[in-house]
Amino acid sequence: MRAPVVSVLVVAALAAGSAPALAQDSADARLRKVEAEVRALQRKVFPGGDEKFFEPQITAPAATPQVPGSTPSGTPLSDVLTRMDAIEAQMARLTGQVEQNSNKLAQLEARLEAQASQSAQVGALPAASSQVGVLPPQNPAPQGSSPQANLAAMNGSAPAPTPSTPSVKPAAGSAPAKPAAAAPASDKRLAAVQAIVKPQTGDAGDDEYSYGFRLWDAGFYPEARQQLKMFLEKYPNHSRGSWARNLLGRAWLDDNNPSEAAKWFLQNYQADKRGERAPDSLLYLAVSMKQLKDTKRACIALAEFSDTYASEAAGRLSSLYASTRNGLTCS
Repeated sequence: MRAPVVSVLVVAALAAGSAPALAQDSADARLRKVEAEVRALQRKVFPGGDEKFFEPQITAPAATPQVPGSTPSGTPLSDVLTRMDAIEAQMARLTGQVEQNSNKLAQLEARLEAQASQSAQVGALPAASSQVGVLPPQNPAPQGSSPQANLAAMNGSAPAPTPSTPSVKPAAGSAPAKPAAAAPASDKRLAAVQAIVKPQTGDAGDDEYSYGFRLWDAGFYPEARQQLKMFLEKYPNHSRGSWARNLLGRAWLDDNNPSEAAKWFLQNYQADKRGERAPDSLLYLAVSMKQLKDTKRACIALAEFSDTYASEAAGRLSSLYASTRNGLTCS
Protein backbone atom coordinates (compact mmCIF):
# COMPACT_ATOMS: atom_id res chain seq x y z
CA MET A 1 0.00 0.00 0.00
CA ARG A 2 2.88 2.40 0.58
CA ALA A 3 4.11 2.34 -3.04
CA PRO A 4 0.94 3.81 -4.65
CA VAL A 5 0.75 6.50 -1.96
CA VAL A 6 4.35 7.51 -2.55
CA SER A 7 3.76 7.68 -6.32
CA VAL A 8 0.78 9.97 -5.89
CA LEU A 9 2.77 12.30 -3.63
CA VAL A 10 5.64 12.49 -6.13
CA VAL A 11 3.31 13.33 -9.02
CA ALA A 12 1.59 16.03 -6.95
CA ALA A 13 4.90 17.57 -5.97
CA LEU A 14 6.06 17.68 -9.59
CA ALA A 15 2.80 19.29 -10.68
CA ALA A 16 3.03 21.90 -7.95
CA GLY A 17 6.60 22.72 -8.92
CA SER A 18 5.78 23.05 -12.63
CA ALA A 19 2.80 25.41 -12.08
CA PRO A 20 4.87 28.55 -11.33
CA ALA A 21 7.12 27.75 -14.24
CA LEU A 22 4.15 27.49 -16.60
CA ALA A 23 2.75 30.78 -15.27
CA GLN A 24 6.14 32.45 -15.69
CA ASP A 25 6.38 31.21 -19.32
CA SER A 26 2.89 32.52 -20.08
CA ALA A 27 3.68 35.95 -18.58
CA ASP A 28 6.97 36.10 -20.52
CA ALA A 29 5.16 35.32 -23.77
CA ARG A 30 2.61 38.05 -23.15
CA LEU A 31 5.34 40.54 -22.27
CA ARG A 32 7.28 39.75 -25.42
CA LYS A 33 4.13 40.35 -27.47
CA VAL A 34 3.50 43.72 -25.79
CA GLU A 35 7.15 44.74 -26.21
CA ALA A 36 6.99 43.87 -29.90
CA GLU A 37 3.88 46.04 -30.31
CA VAL A 38 5.61 48.94 -28.54
CA ARG A 39 8.61 48.64 -30.87
CA ALA A 40 6.25 48.66 -33.87
CA LEU A 41 4.56 51.79 -32.51
CA GLN A 42 7.97 53.42 -32.03
CA ARG A 43 8.87 52.76 -35.64
CA LYS A 44 5.50 54.18 -36.74
CA VAL A 45 5.85 57.41 -34.74
CA PHE A 46 9.61 57.84 -35.19
CA PRO A 47 10.67 56.30 -38.53
CA GLY A 48 14.38 55.98 -39.15
CA GLY A 49 15.59 54.31 -36.01
CA ASP A 50 17.96 57.09 -35.01
CA GLU A 51 18.47 57.30 -31.25
CA LYS A 52 18.43 61.11 -31.35
CA PHE A 53 14.75 60.93 -32.39
CA PHE A 54 13.54 58.29 -29.89
CA GLU A 55 14.80 56.22 -27.05
CA PRO A 56 16.16 52.72 -27.67
CA GLN A 57 13.65 49.93 -27.94
CA ILE A 58 12.72 48.10 -24.78
CA THR A 59 14.76 44.98 -24.23
CA ALA A 60 14.56 42.35 -21.59
CA PRO A 61 17.09 42.72 -18.81
CA ALA A 62 20.26 40.70 -19.39
CA ALA A 63 20.47 37.53 -17.38
CA THR A 64 23.16 37.69 -14.72
CA PRO A 65 24.84 34.46 -13.71
CA GLN A 66 24.17 33.57 -10.11
CA VAL A 67 26.89 32.19 -7.88
CA PRO A 68 25.77 29.06 -6.13
CA GLY A 69 24.74 29.86 -2.63
CA SER A 70 24.14 33.57 -3.30
CA THR A 71 20.76 35.25 -2.80
CA PRO A 72 19.00 36.19 -6.09
CA SER A 73 18.52 39.96 -6.66
CA GLY A 74 14.87 39.57 -7.51
CA THR A 75 12.10 37.09 -8.06
CA PRO A 76 10.57 36.33 -11.50
CA LEU A 77 7.48 38.28 -10.43
CA SER A 78 9.51 41.39 -9.59
CA ASP A 79 11.22 41.17 -13.01
CA VAL A 80 7.82 41.01 -14.69
CA LEU A 81 6.59 44.05 -12.76
CA THR A 82 9.74 46.01 -13.64
CA ARG A 83 9.32 45.26 -17.32
CA MET A 84 5.62 46.18 -17.16
CA ASP A 85 6.48 49.53 -15.56
CA ALA A 86 8.96 50.26 -18.34
CA ILE A 87 6.39 49.37 -21.01
CA GLU A 88 3.71 51.55 -19.43
CA ALA A 89 6.09 54.53 -19.19
CA GLN A 90 7.12 54.14 -22.82
CA MET A 91 3.49 53.81 -23.94
CA ALA A 92 2.62 57.02 -22.08
CA ARG A 93 5.46 58.89 -23.81
CA LEU A 94 4.45 57.59 -27.22
CA THR A 95 0.79 58.43 -26.65
CA GLY A 96 1.69 61.97 -25.62
CA GLN A 97 3.87 62.41 -28.70
CA VAL A 98 1.08 61.15 -30.99
CA GLU A 99 -1.38 63.62 -29.47
CA GLN A 100 1.08 66.52 -29.91
CA ASN A 101 1.73 65.58 -33.54
CA SER A 102 -1.98 65.29 -34.26
CA ASN A 103 -2.64 68.72 -32.73
CA LYS A 104 0.17 70.34 -34.74
CA LEU A 105 -1.10 68.75 -37.97
CA ALA A 106 -4.64 70.02 -37.31
CA GLN A 107 -3.38 73.56 -36.70
CA LEU A 108 -1.25 73.45 -39.85
CA GLU A 109 -4.19 72.24 -41.97
CA ALA A 110 -6.40 75.03 -40.58
CA ARG A 111 -3.82 77.69 -41.47
CA LEU A 112 -3.37 76.28 -44.98
CA GLU A 113 -7.15 76.25 -45.57
CA ALA A 114 -7.46 79.87 -44.38
CA GLN A 115 -4.62 80.99 -46.65
CA ALA A 116 -6.09 79.11 -49.63
CA SER A 117 -9.53 80.69 -49.05
CA GLN A 118 -8.04 84.18 -48.78
CA SER A 119 -5.99 83.71 -51.96
CA ALA A 120 -9.06 82.46 -53.85
CA GLN A 121 -11.19 85.43 -52.81
CA VAL A 122 -8.50 88.01 -53.53
CA GLY A 123 -7.81 86.39 -56.89
CA ALA A 124 -11.52 86.48 -57.83
CA LEU A 125 -11.78 90.26 -57.50
CA PRO A 126 -9.08 91.16 -60.04
CA ALA A 127 -10.55 88.65 -62.50
CA ALA A 128 -13.94 90.33 -62.24
CA SER A 129 -12.50 93.84 -62.51
CA SER A 130 -10.84 93.00 -65.83
CA GLN A 131 -14.26 92.80 -67.49
CA VAL A 132 -15.94 95.85 -68.93
CA GLY A 133 -18.37 97.25 -66.36
CA VAL A 134 -17.45 94.71 -63.66
CA LEU A 135 -20.84 94.81 -61.99
CA PRO A 136 -23.76 96.05 -64.12
CA PRO A 137 -26.09 98.38 -62.21
CA GLN A 138 -29.34 96.87 -61.03
CA ASN A 139 -32.16 98.09 -63.28
CA PRO A 140 -30.17 101.07 -64.66
CA ALA A 141 -32.33 104.03 -65.55
CA PRO A 142 -32.40 104.80 -69.28
CA GLN A 143 -31.48 108.20 -70.53
CA GLY A 144 -34.36 110.61 -70.40
CA SER A 145 -36.15 108.97 -67.45
CA SER A 146 -37.31 111.41 -64.81
CA PRO A 147 -36.15 111.38 -61.17
CA GLN A 148 -39.82 110.94 -60.16
CA ALA A 149 -39.99 107.68 -62.08
CA ASN A 150 -36.78 106.48 -60.47
CA LEU A 151 -38.00 107.19 -56.95
CA ALA A 152 -41.38 105.63 -57.71
CA ALA A 153 -39.61 102.47 -58.81
CA MET A 154 -37.63 102.45 -55.57
CA ASN A 155 -40.81 102.75 -53.51
CA GLY A 156 -42.50 99.98 -55.47
CA SER A 157 -45.35 102.22 -56.61
CA ALA A 158 -44.45 101.89 -60.27
CA PRO A 159 -42.56 99.29 -62.33
CA ALA A 160 -38.87 99.94 -62.72
CA PRO A 161 -38.04 101.43 -66.13
CA THR A 162 -36.35 99.03 -68.49
CA PRO A 163 -33.92 100.41 -71.05
CA SER A 164 -34.76 99.79 -74.65
CA THR A 165 -32.07 99.06 -77.18
CA PRO A 166 -32.91 100.63 -80.54
CA SER A 167 -32.04 98.57 -83.57
CA VAL A 168 -29.77 100.45 -85.94
CA LYS A 169 -29.32 99.08 -89.43
CA PRO A 170 -26.22 99.99 -91.42
CA ALA A 171 -26.77 102.14 -94.46
CA ALA A 172 -26.81 100.42 -97.82
CA GLY A 173 -23.35 100.04 -99.25
CA SER A 174 -21.60 101.00 -96.05
CA ALA A 175 -19.07 98.72 -94.50
CA PRO A 176 -20.26 96.95 -91.35
CA ALA A 177 -19.05 98.55 -88.17
CA LYS A 178 -16.19 96.76 -86.49
CA PRO A 179 -16.77 95.72 -82.91
CA ALA A 180 -14.86 97.77 -80.40
CA ALA A 181 -11.83 95.98 -79.07
CA ALA A 182 -12.01 95.12 -75.42
CA ALA A 183 -9.76 97.29 -73.34
CA PRO A 184 -6.95 95.33 -71.68
CA ALA A 185 -6.97 95.05 -67.92
CA SER A 186 -4.89 97.57 -66.08
CA ASP A 187 -1.95 95.84 -64.47
CA LYS A 188 -1.57 98.67 -62.00
CA ARG A 189 -5.21 98.40 -60.91
CA LEU A 190 -5.00 94.65 -60.49
CA ALA A 191 -1.83 94.98 -58.45
CA ALA A 192 -3.42 97.68 -56.31
CA VAL A 193 -6.49 95.54 -55.59
CA GLN A 194 -4.34 92.57 -54.71
CA ALA A 195 -2.35 94.73 -52.32
CA ILE A 196 -5.46 95.28 -50.16
CA VAL A 197 -5.39 92.57 -47.51
CA LYS A 198 -8.50 91.12 -45.94
CA PRO A 199 -8.34 91.27 -42.14
CA GLN A 200 -8.28 88.04 -40.15
CA THR A 201 -9.82 88.79 -36.74
CA GLY A 202 -11.68 85.55 -36.12
CA ASP A 203 -15.09 87.08 -37.00
CA ALA A 204 -15.54 85.93 -40.60
CA GLY A 205 -18.57 88.17 -41.26
CA ASP A 206 -16.93 91.29 -39.89
CA ASP A 207 -13.78 90.50 -41.88
CA GLU A 208 -15.81 90.30 -45.11
CA TYR A 209 -17.43 93.68 -44.42
CA SER A 210 -14.12 95.28 -43.44
CA TYR A 211 -12.56 94.05 -46.67
CA GLY A 212 -15.38 95.71 -48.65
CA PHE A 213 -14.81 98.92 -46.69
CA ARG A 214 -11.09 98.84 -47.50
CA LEU A 215 -11.85 98.44 -51.20
CA TRP A 216 -14.30 101.37 -51.08
CA ASP A 217 -11.87 103.52 -49.09
CA ALA A 218 -9.17 102.86 -51.71
CA GLY A 219 -11.53 103.99 -54.51
CA PHE A 220 -12.19 100.54 -56.03
CA TYR A 221 -15.94 101.05 -56.15
CA PRO A 222 -16.98 98.14 -58.44
CA GLU A 223 -14.88 95.68 -56.42
CA ALA A 224 -16.26 97.10 -53.17
CA ARG A 225 -19.86 96.67 -54.38
CA GLN A 226 -19.17 93.08 -55.36
CA GLN A 227 -17.61 92.33 -51.98
CA LEU A 228 -20.40 94.03 -49.99
CA LYS A 229 -23.15 92.23 -51.93
CA MET A 230 -21.41 88.94 -51.28
CA PHE A 231 -21.27 89.81 -47.57
CA LEU A 232 -25.02 90.60 -47.44
CA GLU A 233 -25.91 87.36 -49.23
CA LYS A 234 -23.68 85.26 -46.99
CA TYR A 235 -24.49 87.00 -43.70
CA PRO A 236 -28.00 88.50 -44.05
CA ASN A 237 -28.50 88.87 -40.28
CA HIS A 238 -25.06 90.14 -39.35
CA SER A 239 -24.77 93.21 -37.14
CA ARG A 240 -22.87 94.94 -39.94
CA GLY A 241 -25.83 94.67 -42.33
CA SER A 242 -26.90 98.30 -41.88
CA TRP A 243 -23.32 99.41 -42.45
CA ALA A 244 -22.96 97.30 -45.61
CA ARG A 245 -26.17 98.53 -47.28
CA ASN A 246 -25.27 102.14 -46.53
CA LEU A 247 -21.75 101.61 -47.86
CA LEU A 248 -23.17 100.05 -51.03
CA GLY A 249 -25.09 103.27 -51.61
CA ARG A 250 -21.91 105.26 -50.99
CA ALA A 251 -20.04 103.08 -53.50
CA TRP A 252 -22.64 103.97 -56.15
CA LEU A 253 -22.84 107.66 -55.17
CA ASP A 254 -19.06 108.09 -55.17
CA ASP A 255 -19.03 106.38 -58.57
CA ASN A 256 -21.31 109.16 -59.95
CA ASN A 257 -24.48 107.09 -60.01
CA PRO A 258 -26.90 108.81 -57.58
CA SER A 259 -29.93 107.01 -59.02
CA GLU A 260 -28.61 103.57 -58.12
CA ALA A 261 -27.24 104.91 -54.83
CA ALA A 262 -30.68 106.21 -53.80
CA LYS A 263 -32.11 102.68 -54.08
CA TRP A 264 -29.66 101.31 -51.53
CA PHE A 265 -30.06 104.28 -49.18
CA LEU A 266 -33.83 103.95 -49.24
CA GLN A 267 -33.66 100.17 -48.80
CA ASN A 268 -31.36 100.48 -45.79
CA TYR A 269 -33.53 103.11 -44.12
CA GLN A 270 -36.74 101.14 -44.64
CA ALA A 271 -35.17 97.81 -43.63
CA ASP A 272 -34.29 98.99 -40.12
CA LYS A 273 -34.90 102.59 -39.07
CA ARG A 274 -33.00 101.88 -35.85
CA GLY A 275 -30.00 100.49 -37.68
CA GLU A 276 -26.65 102.03 -36.91
CA ARG A 277 -26.36 103.57 -40.38
CA ALA A 278 -30.06 104.29 -41.04
CA PRO A 279 -29.59 108.05 -40.28
CA ASP A 280 -26.70 108.22 -42.73
CA SER A 281 -28.73 106.49 -45.44
CA LEU A 282 -31.69 108.85 -45.05
CA LEU A 283 -29.44 111.90 -45.26
CA TYR A 284 -27.52 110.50 -48.24
CA LEU A 285 -30.87 109.79 -49.89
CA ALA A 286 -31.47 113.55 -49.76
CA VAL A 287 -27.99 114.08 -51.22
CA SER A 288 -28.81 111.69 -54.09
CA MET A 289 -32.12 113.43 -54.79
CA LYS A 290 -30.35 116.78 -54.79
CA GLN A 291 -27.87 115.54 -57.38
CA LEU A 292 -30.79 114.26 -59.46
CA LYS A 293 -32.33 117.77 -59.33
CA ASP A 294 -35.36 116.43 -57.48
CA THR A 295 -35.73 119.21 -54.92
CA LYS A 296 -39.12 118.05 -53.64
CA ARG A 297 -37.96 114.60 -52.60
CA ALA A 298 -34.68 115.94 -51.30
CA CYS A 299 -36.61 118.27 -48.98
CA ILE A 300 -38.90 115.44 -47.86
CA ALA A 301 -35.89 113.30 -46.94
CA LEU A 302 -34.26 116.20 -45.09
CA ALA A 303 -37.42 116.95 -43.10
CA GLU A 304 -37.82 113.31 -42.08
CA PHE A 305 -34.16 113.13 -41.15
CA SER A 306 -34.34 116.19 -38.87
CA ASP A 307 -37.51 114.87 -37.21
CA THR A 308 -36.42 111.24 -36.77
CA TYR A 309 -32.76 111.79 -36.00
CA ALA A 310 -32.61 115.20 -34.32
CA SER A 311 -29.53 114.30 -32.28
CA GLU A 312 -27.66 113.17 -35.40
CA ALA A 313 -28.70 116.34 -37.26
CA ALA A 314 -27.24 118.45 -34.47
CA GLY A 315 -24.21 116.24 -33.83
CA ARG A 316 -22.33 113.69 -35.90
CA LEU A 317 -24.01 114.49 -39.25
CA SER A 318 -24.55 118.22 -38.73
CA SER A 319 -21.99 119.29 -41.37
CA LEU A 320 -23.43 117.04 -44.08
CA TYR A 321 -26.97 118.06 -43.11
CA ALA A 322 -26.12 121.78 -43.44
CA SER A 323 -24.29 121.36 -46.75
CA THR A 324 -27.18 119.33 -48.21
CA ARG A 325 -29.75 121.94 -47.20
CA ASN A 326 -27.60 124.69 -48.70
CA GLY A 327 -28.98 125.65 -52.11
CA LEU A 328 -32.36 123.98 -51.54
CA THR A 329 -35.56 125.94 -51.07
CA CYS A 330 -37.68 123.76 -48.83
CA SER A 331 -41.08 124.94 -47.64
